[in-house]
Amino acid sequence: MTAAHRFECRVYYEDTDAAGIVYYANYLKFAERARTEILRAAGIVQHDVARRDGVAFAVKSVAVEYVAPAKLDDALVVETTVVQMGGASATADQIVRRATDGTALAEIRVRLACLRLADGKPTRFPADVAAALARHIIVTKD
Repeated sequence: MTAAHRFECRVYYEDTDAAGIVYYANYLKFAERARTEILRAAGIVQHDVARRDGVAFAVKSVAVEYVAPAKLDDALVVETTVVQMGGASATADQIVRRATDGTALAEIRVRLACLRLADGKPTRFPADVAAALARHIIVTKD
């Protein structure tokens, strides 16, 4: 059975604004780290994939709904589910939650593309990368 990938992190001073609340763009950093850890958990290192296969991954689009603020020292969990896989693209839903009470803080939908480094054109995900992402596919009715 597939399941959401869970990535734990903490809010540091550098993540916050003057009021001690997480700066809005930093939720995207938390989400990026979580997507990297999906691959790392499968033994895949992105710079190795770039050298081996001549590909890189890029964000094609992202939408964020900010639900509640995260604050300095909060423990967070980023839950990632893949909702669509294509040959050269994938769409994932990510929810950033406060770990202590499960409160949703930000809901993110990101569309990723696999690109050839040589010319920047879309290309199929390497088989090991596609398999790592597929472990977290949960079909939605969107």
